[in-house]
Amino acid sequence: MKLETVPFDETECFAPIFLDYINKKESLAPFYNTFPNLDNFQELLSQRSLSEDHRAILVHVLNRQYGPLDKHEAVDFNIHSLGNDKTFTVTTGHQLNIFTGPLYFIYKIVTVINACEALKAKYPEYHFVPVYWMASEDHDLDEISYFNLFGKKYEWNTDQKGPVGRMKPHSLNSVIDQLPESVPLFEQAYLDHDTLADAVRYYVNELFGDQGLVVVDADNPKLKRLFAPVIEKEVFENHSNRLVEAKSQELDAAGYKNQAFSREINFFYMQNGLRERIVKEGELFKVLNTEKVFSAAEMEAEIKTHPENFSPNVIMRPLYQESILPNLAYCGGPAEIAYWLQLKGVFDHYETFFPALMPRVFNMVVNKAVQKKVDKLNLTKKDLFKSAHKLKEEYLDQHGQGDFDLKEERAELGKLFEQIKTKAETIDGSLTGFIGAEGAKGFKILDSISKRLKKAEEQNNETALSQIDNIKDKLFPNGSLQERHDNFLNFQLNHEGFIPELLEKFDAFDYRFHILQDA
Repeated sequence: MKLETVPFDETECFAPIFLDYINKKESLAPFYNTFPNLDNFQELLSQRSLSEDHRAILVHVLNRQYGPLDKHEAVDFNIHSLGNDKTFTVTTGHQLNIFTGPLYFIYKIVTVINACEALKAKYPEYHFVPVYWMASEDHDLDEISYFNLFGKKYEWNTDQKGPVGRMKPHSLNSVIDQLPESVPLFEQAYLDHDTLADAVRYYVNELFGDQGLVVVDADNPKLKRLFAPVIEKEVFENHSNRLVEAKSQELDAAGYKNQAFSREINFFYMQNGLRERIVKEGELFKVLNTEKVFSAAEMEAEIKTHPENFSPNVIMRPLYQESILPNLAYCGGPAEIAYWLQLKGVFDHYETFFPALMPRVFNMVVNKAVQKKVDKLNLTKKDLFKSAHKLKEEYLDQHGQGDFDLKEERAELGKLFEQIKTKAETIDGSLTGFIGAEGAKGFKILDSISKRLKKAEEQNNETALSQIDNIKDKLFPNGSLQERHDNFLNFQLNHEGFIPELLEKFDAFDYRFHILQDA
């Protein structure tokens, strides 16, 4: 595959807050620690530490989570190395979308793998471990229960509730049976494992284990116990709510929209298939949509004895992550980076290291058939991000037989009626209204002629205009970026070396939009 890049600014696909972050605009400097240039990691390495006890617990938990899984030697080595104070992680996180969900899940993981490889080359005295943090505690099934493959949407219909990582995946056999061809990887993942989290760990290990990627499931009592002091402070003192609101107001004042919204208590109560918000009413703590009620003393005891029952929301999950991993950078998309910028005050309050916010690789795959059309139309890679309407207009301007907009004729008509109006005013001023109305009719006639001319031009160039639609449909299915819609099997089933190609071509520290052309 041939790699080309396009600056994010030239794609018109990203919000101002993300573009300003990429461009290191001064207005955003107070909201993060260090920008993730390769050279800047020296500073991050000098700042980051994790206690020996925390590292030991992390290694123990990971070994238990992998259990009987036939993990790759590189994974085993990386897990063991996390006990060493010269080992650090680069982490990405994602929901447990069935069959990996959209392409950018794969791109996230490839980014952290390649980032660690680049960091090792730059700082050989340290070891760097790529980590995939499973969002196993999320309970929004609707967001993960479908994927798109070869233009068809596949959905998992289940009535299970609560944290998705604890759900039973066996009913996914109904989806497996609908696939256009057998995919043993997912058959083994979903049919041979008891939970969705175990299934995801299995297939991610199969896809990326040889690269040393470590999968972390934070839905674990021992890891939660490390975070229990923060849980208690948050439930009773609500620091994060106040601090996030303050940062959000600062971002708003700087002209940026907030991505995430804090609550008084930023934890859910999670138990036996339920994950519901905790709210305080008077002196009592209640779990919404349940009969569960805690006094202050009971809540304190519950946190101390069962911290695993408390699940952080989007506001607290980053702090939890950074409390249990020796992390240098978090790799995410625009929305993730945007809400992390709201959290700096929370990290400062708890004296927790704030990682570098590393944009994941953004990529578009242009296959041979599409590239042939692109070449025939003489489109640049930047052109691909323009709307179909804009591309068609530009094509007709370049290849049409003339000015079907009749700009010169409109100008001449305007001059003519101005002359007539001037003449009429010297004869009878009451005629100016009539002349203006007749002039408007003239312009309507030109509009009608222009539309007919444009339609004729479009018919004469029907093949080219149809090819533009085809290009846009392939690269921007349903009007969204390819990476946010298509599943990786769209490419993997026709090209077994797809993931190795990504690993070879992606530059984790090249903060531009990648375009891979199938040579």
